[in-house]
Amino acid sequence: MSETLQLLLVSTWQTIYMVVISTLIATVLGIPLGVLLMVTDKGQILQNDILNKILSTIVNIFRSIPFVILLIVLMPFTRLIVGTSIGTTAAIVPLSVAAIPFMGRLTETALREVDRGVIEAAQAMGASPFQIVIKVLIPEALPSIVSGITITAINLIGYSAMAGVIGGGGLGDLAVRYGYQRFMIDIMLWTVAILIAMVQLTQLVGDFFVRRLSRNR
Repeated sequence: MSETLQLLLVSTWQTIYMVVISTLIATVLGIPLGVLLMVTDKGQILQNDILNKILSTIVNIFRSIPFVILLIVLMPFTRLIVGTSIGTTAAIVPLSVAAIPFMGRLTETALREVDRGVIEAAQAMGASPFQIVIKVLIPEALPSIVSGITITAINLIGYSAMAGVIGGGGLGDLAVRYGYQRFMIDIMLWTVAILIAMVQLTQLVGDFFVRRLSRNR
């Protein structure tokens, strides 16, 4: 196996590892965040203006920070969590922190698309707020939520490349160290091609599940 191929395979695996784990964390924490943002808003089933404003402000703050700056700002926190601020595993921390509020907003938007009449019908039948969320809101908004997960994963592919610039590993790190610093144009082109392929594949898989879920509603 040639050295170039080996470098590409290792870096591709590192990128997949970062993106998959970060997407899972963003999904597990971002969806509940989006639910809270939606149900605590004015006129919703668990209206709480103070909690909603606090959550919304926190989400807006993290979403407004450019990812490269967030990487640097979170270095002490990353070191506290994983013991180092350099490497593929360390990069998962800022990737997840950036993706959670993004996924939260996408989930909130998806839930707002649910017909208000469906929610009112569930309330009329005596459903609790928890039952409305689990049995009405999330099932009705599931195709849009899956679409949000797809968008988040694609964003994380781009973010992971940026993480490589400051030692996060993956294809971004490979492109900088070999493609840019050593003027190895072939490696630069291969990293770009692989990143494009990853985005296309992620979008295809996401669209497939969105269509399946939309048909089953």
